[in-house]
Amino acid sequence: MRDPYEVLGVARNAPPEDIRKAYRQLAKKLHPDLNPGDARAEERFKEAAGAYDLLSDPEKRRRFDAGEIDAGGAERPRQNYYRDYAGNAEAQSRYRNASGFSDFAAEDDFLAELLRQHERQARQAPGADRRYQLAVDFLDAVNGATRRIMLPDGGFLDVTIPPGIAEGQVLRLKGKGAPSRGEGPPGDALVEIAVKPHRFFVRQGDDILVELPVTLAEAALGGKVKAPTPTGAVMLSIPRGSNTGTVLRLRGKGAPRPGGGHGDELVKLKVMLPETPDAALEAFLAGWQPGADYDPRREMQS
Repeated sequence: MRDPYEVLGVARNAPPEDIRKAYRQLAKKLHPDLNPGDARAEERFKEAAGAYDLLSDPEKRRRFDAGEIDAGGAERPRQNYYRDYAGNAEAQSRYRNASGFSDFAAEDDFLAELLRQHERQARQAPGADRRYQLAVDFLDAVNGATRRIMLPDGGFLDVTIPPGIAEGQVLRLKGKGAPSRGEGPPGDALVEIAVKPHRFFVRQGDDILVELPVTLAEAALGGKVKAPTPTGAVMLSIPRGSNTGTVLRLRGKGAPRPGGGHGDELVKLKVMLPETPDAALEAFLAGWQPGADYDPRREMQS
């Protein structure tokens, strides 16, 4: 934070009247209501408010001049700025409401009216939003569900999980946040979704990926096998001569899309031999001779 004397443009030995006058001039020039959308002006207004807060307090000014505290007040946990004063009814500050400006606001009707407007806005401000995180099962995120969040005070929130919600998305529950400290409406509850991993499904965008084990005979001869999807098992046709890594597409069996429709399920085949020795299979393979054009390692040869 800059030197408060530099911020207000006054000498280090300036009397309180000069400090008050300098701040009044900056406040009228930089007030957010007079500079809508001007982030630089708003930052300078906050800076001027902080400087005036320090220099208008004789004890703070004495300690700052003596090097006991810095421009931010040192021992204070954080520097309070204009937006905190306007929006936080708990802020213990001389700028909590328009009365904190009574030492100079009465001298300027225009500035006084601006401060009265902010006081009314503070009374009508909504309560604070409250943030929560909700872990949901993979299939609940895909298909939708209703889950409950237990609150520290013993209450609860019922959260409707829309179908197709993704990791990190935030649901807003209107009016389920903190009550207003004045006359405004309550804030909202913001629920961030964390999706638990599934034991064999993986989501990629709106598509669902799954690795499906098949037997050697199913891969070589083809056939129909049962394949899992997020909404239940379906029969999947395995083409003759399939291999490990072959990907088959089940259209519309993925996650719901925000604009309508569904993604697909991509089924990656994995050829599995029996875990225990199979004498019949070994006998067959012992007598099988691959064709001359069959070489699974052809591309690895130099």
